[in-house]
Amino acid sequence: MPRPTALAVHQVARPAGAPTADDFAFVEESVPPLAEGEVLVENIYQSVDPYMREEMDEGGWELHAPLEGRTLGRVVESRTPALPVGTLVHHRRAWRTHSVVGAAGATALPGFAGVPLSAHLSVLGGTGLSAWVGLTRIARLQPGETVFVSAAAGGVGSAAGQLARLLGAGRIVGSAGSAAKVRHLTDRLGFDAAFDYHDGPIADRLHEAAPDGLHVYLDNVGGDHLEGAIGALRDHGRIAWCGAVAQYNHRSRPPAAPRNLFDVVGKSLRLEGFLVRDHLDAKPELYDFLVPHLRSGAVVPDETVVRGFENVVDAFLGMLRGANTGKMIVQLTDAP
Repeated sequence: MPRPTALAVHQVARPAGAPTADDFAFVEESVPPLAEGEVLVENIYQSVDPYMREEMDEGGWELHAPLEGRTLGRVVESRTPALPVGTLVHHRRAWRTHSVVGAAGATALPGFAGVPLSAHLSVLGGTGLSAWVGLTRIARLQPGETVFVSAAAGGVGSAAGQLARLLGAGRIVGSAGSAAKVRHLTDRLGFDAAFDYHDGPIADRLHEAAPDGLHVYLDNVGGDHLEGAIGALRDHGRIAWCGAVAQYNHRSRPPAAPRNLFDVVGKSLRLEGFLVRDHLDAKPELYDFLVPHLRSGAVVPDETVVRGFENVVDAFLGMLRGANTGKMIVQLTDAP
């Protein structure tokens, strides 16, 4: 019997500045026979994330080779009893319709009744875990404190705002890239204040939104947002640095900001960067805390879902331009 074929995306060129569709190619691949301990996964959802822009540069993804990323799928063929046919799994062999994965590279998803499958890529996935780790482990947010979240309408930011509310934050401020996204933050996600970062200096907007200063800043942007937050933070404030989306397309041209970095010393601030992959042990904490709120409807996964594998590159490029609210996810086939 002939083996099935899969459609995959390869990176074929290194971008100079913002990536384009010409940096990618769709490739048809034969699915090889499974070795002992492997499974064939029909992919259902794939995440596209800001960190992938860095992977496109020299030293990241290989050219003319399959790419990686967080993916959810259904086992359709198995040579391991650990993952029988029908098991829903998480793995990182992304950017393809079907993936051959070793048992060690696929994790069976917990069955949370009443929780949509896609949530395992948003509030229960890497983005939600990044927000949880940034707020609880790095910044150590305390009840009653004021927290600022940049790129607040994105995947990590939208999760962080909802988590901060549940953790008892006294005031939650967010920045976003349009008036519609600002309304989304305040009307739907429970932010106390939000502003469009195009409307003037970040320092001025923060003074208006948090006149008594900040205790915590979850940084997803870097650059002028980090500078503005350093200026607005109270003494002994904390910065959890998660990402720097403002800089990903300009690695050879560092931004001028932050120009007030020495205020970290003068205010006795703590600035700590982190990678969520170093905190995977926190996932059970996130599940225990968040799943009851998802089931009750107190938290709703904030997602932009693009349907069709043929649109995966456009979804990725759109995410980098801010076309999404919440987590950008590509749906490849029908979910169970």
